[in-house]
Amino acid sequence: MAPKQSNLVLLHVTVFIFGFTAILGKLIETPSDKLVLWRMAIAAVSIGIFAYAAGEIKKSLRTNAVKYSLIGLVIAAHWITFFEAIKVSNVSVTLACMSAATLFTSVIEPIVFRRRIHAGEVALGIAVIGGLVLIFSFETEYAVGITYALISALLASVFNVLNGAFIKNDNPIRISLVEMMAGTAGIAAWMLLSGKMDAEILSMSPLDWFWIAVLGTVCTAFAFVASIKVMEVLTPFTVSLTINLEPVYGIVLAFFIFGESERMTGGFYVGTTILIAALFANAAMKSRGMRRKEQAKT
Repeated sequence: MAPKQSNLVLLHVTVFIFGFTAILGKLIETPSDKLVLWRMAIAAVSIGIFAYAAGEIKKSLRTNAVKYSLIGLVIAAHWITFFEAIKVSNVSVTLACMSAATLFTSVIEPIVFRRRIHAGEVALGIAVIGGLVLIFSFETEYAVGITYALISALLASVFNVLNGAFIKNDNPIRISLVEMMAGTAGIAAWMLLSGKMDAEILSMSPLDWFWIAVLGTVCTAFAFVASIKVMEVLTPFTVSLTINLEPVYGIVLAFFIFGESERMTGGFYVGTTILIAALFANAAMKSRGMRRKEQAKT
């Protein structure tokens, strides 16, 4: 198989794994904060072993540690609200609302990179809001889950934009390692202060331990490293476009695994289609912008 084809297959496998993360969130009965604590701890160990074995860490982890640690805390909060949304609603609602990250990013990115907001981004924002209104209108019983998912989407857009700025000047694997370590420490400190850090922290069913191990190694460490590797061969447009399939994979998987509990109203699917269409339109718009910049340089 040619390098481009093999990397494209790897990319789709990675996106499928990202979608499966939501499935695990429903399968794992452990509370969200404890779940994320162990997810980040296992991911930190896994990424650390890979990074040092592959010689990816070439400078001290203390460099920019404060910045990356703060992002790690945001990631921890994002994952906790993400899994909490799944637990109080379902996978389909959570993944659909996570698409709102496109709307939040269209506002946050211009602020961070000090550029004006483009008319296309405003149009996409309006489309996302329309899709969310439809979902809220038809799935009122999931209001709490939708709220958690939207908070999670906002936090996701914050750390993605900030990581996008930092990755230009540093090794993404080193950044991720620091973030996972900081997130682990942050959740542990919060659980300690709230009285949740006790003997029960190790008390989970064997099945929960198994799924959390899969979550930390396959769905976090492996998926992260794989998503970086494919960027060496595939174009950013191909990568971003394919990643937008995550909610599609996740919603379809959830329907086949959990059945009736994931069956939604027609209005929900119309709203979700609008949200996913906005994701693809956003990827296409960014691709055109990148091509224009490259043409301007030549």
